[in-house]
Amino acid sequence: MITTLEKVLFLKEVSLFRNISSERLAKIATITKEIEFSKGERIINEGDEGDSLFIIVEGFVNILKGRETIAKLGPKDFFGEMAILDSEPRSASVVADSETICLKISREDFTEILIDEHEIMLAIIKSLVQRLRQSNTKSENKD
Repeated sequence: MITTLEKVLFLKEVSLFRNISSERLAKIATITKEIEFSKGERIINEGDEGDSLFIIVEGFVNILKGRETIAKLGPKDFFGEMAILDSEPRSASVVADSETICLKISREDFTEILIDEHEIMLAIIKSLVQRLRQSNTKSENKD
């Protein structure tokens, strides 16, 4: 079991939360739930309603679009970030590629924090925009 302090220190190293103060990260750490997945276990199903964000603490996952693996993520990577902001269907499936431990943040809990913590919201938006720009650059380089 990861302590709240360990969660704060870990979250500080995740790009999504890098620009958030430790004090504010402590609030986020209190709403995370540690979840373990077995190799081959499906974490997210493409098309399902999204309601949470996952941050990989240990292990690896494959991101699948249909049956094709489009990415492999590991420690300090995150997925499901769009679902924390909206309730649109999941855009891809995620399957554990090894024994994997994640921190899960539900949209409901996260929204409660964002109501009072606008700085967290701005930091998250900046991080997501940066990730989108990187994705667009990769896409442009393929063409």
